[in-house]
Amino acid sequence: MTARTARTASTARTVRRLLAASLLTTVLAGCGIRPTEVPTDFGAAPSRVPCSLSAPDATTQSAHGVPVQVFLLCGSSLVAVDRTVRVPEGTPDAKRRVIVAQGLLDQLAASPSAAEKAAGYTTYVPGGLGVAGNGRKDPEDTLRLSATPARLTSFALAQIVCTLSDSAATEGDGSVILGGPAPAPLRRYECTDTVRTRPGSTAPPSSEVTAG
Repeated sequence: MTARTARTASTARTVRRLLAASLLTTVLAGCGIRPTEVPTDFGAAPSRVPCSLSAPDATTQSAHGVPVQVFLLCGSSLVAVDRTVRVPEGTPDAKRRVIVAQGLLDQLAASPSAAEKAAGYTTYVPGGLGVAGNGRKDPEDTLRLSATPARLTSFALAQIVCTLSDSAATEGDGSVILGGPAPAPLRRYECTDTVRTRPGSTAPPSSEVTAG
């Protein structure tokens, strides 16, 4: 094969490749597919970071009330969110703490806001759960629930213990004395780091409390 013949053959092959590429482009365009010369991999579509709220949710807070925090479940852990509880002015301290405790329970039982649900927040505390103060022979900071704590789910009990133990309803020392309706026995429950991170598998540590 002469040099001229080789150049001619090479040119013909090049023309055929260009024609084939042009035909492929036309076919892809007709199918609504945009051709690309290099492979692309943009990864998974971006998603919202779980348990992340872009801003405080005004729908969960009242303009009039005591600022509080409650623990909701998100990503298998307990996460604090802001709420408010209405307390009438001039309420005596003994009654005030019960009002705060009831307000916290109501907030825990309420359905999370749309923004919180979208971020993965949920609650296991049942609605209609009531609370009363200490009985005549109970320690002063006792809170008696309308349901025995042992009958609550591990998630619900962890939410309640961690919320109440760091609130105006208790001494704020990381623990709370709870019991069912009198004369049910009392126990002091603690909210620990392990309870906050693994509420489904770790029950709040507790110890028996003897009534006076």
